[in-house]
Amino acid sequence: MNFRMMTAAGLALALAGCTTVGPARNAVEARWNGQPAGTFFAQFGPPTADVESGDTTVYSWKGGYKTRRIPAEYAKGPDGKRGKRISAARTEYLSCSVQLTVSSDYVIRSIRVAGDHRSGDGPTWCEEFLGGAKTEAPKAG
Repeated sequence: MNFRMMTAAGLALALAGCTTVGPARNAVEARWNGQPAGTFFAQFGPPTADVESGDTTVYSWKGGYKTRRIPAEYAKGPDGKRGKRISAARTEYLSCSVQLTVSSDYVIRSIRVAGDHRSGDGPTWCEEFLGGAKTEAPKAG
């Protein structure tokens, strides 16, 4: 009987030490859920606001400011010459905004992307900037 109690207590302690985070829905969640919040803020800068709610604190963070210039696209004309313009050149002003739910032991329990920008079929700007996702270089041809 004593052995069963010790085994049950050991199992309970082992389970209590596990981090309970849900499945990642994007590269940002996959990278940061379960990580120390101090590491996030040291790498990307301090939060803009925080709200305490019981044992957790929700931090709002915004950053990753970048200006990306997209050149005009042209159709291929006869003999390889540039044809009619498909889209005009433009400038994108990118930033990323997230909300981090951090436990009392300063571990990120969830991270929710609040503001983002998707360009084409690749990863979003937050996934590139915070999640480490890189877009593939265009294939020559």
